Amino acid sequence: MALLGVTAIAQAAIYVATNSVALLADLIHNAGDALTAIPLGAAFLMRSANAERKAGLAVVMTIFASALAAGTFAVLRIIHPLAPTHLLALAAAGVIGVIGNAIAARVRLGGGRRLGSAALIADGEHARSDAIVSVGVIGSAIAVSVGAPVVDPLLGLLITGLILKITWESWHTVRGHDHEH
Repeated sequence: MALLGVTAIAQAAIYVATNSVALLADLIHNAGDALTAIPLGAAFLMRSANAERKAGLAVVMTIFASALAAGTFAVLRIIHPLAPTHLLALAAAGVIGVIGNAIAARVRLGGGRRLGSAALIADGEHARSDAIVSVGVIGSAIAVSVGAPVVDPLLGLLITGLILKITWESWHTVRGHDHEH
């Protein structure tokens, strides 16, 4: 939670300077991902399989909500164009997202496998995918620097699509584990 919280805060500070919708999509998702640690932590403290299943559903719903928010902002930016600025800072925010999510993925996947937790494994896979999503922010900085500012909201939509894919995969991971019990 702390790692992705710091990642989201750093990205939020850079978003204010850049106005990149691709970065906004990534930071909304990273903030939501940081918050998923709360229901997972509560489930583990309660040592309840039922609480873990509910935590897994909370993770999936959080991922879905972040996709809806990211998609909405991307569509609004297509309707009302505004080219991102401070492109080096924008690329740095993408690098921050890649590193923060890669570390979070290792921690969550390792813990999930040790504990046999489908919810934590789904959250780890989600963080791993988020590292790839953050590469889109770097791509946005590159595209805008070569004169293609429309790529920024288009990448925001692509990130939204990837988040929806993560939602679907996480749903199947959590549901698949539900059917095993």
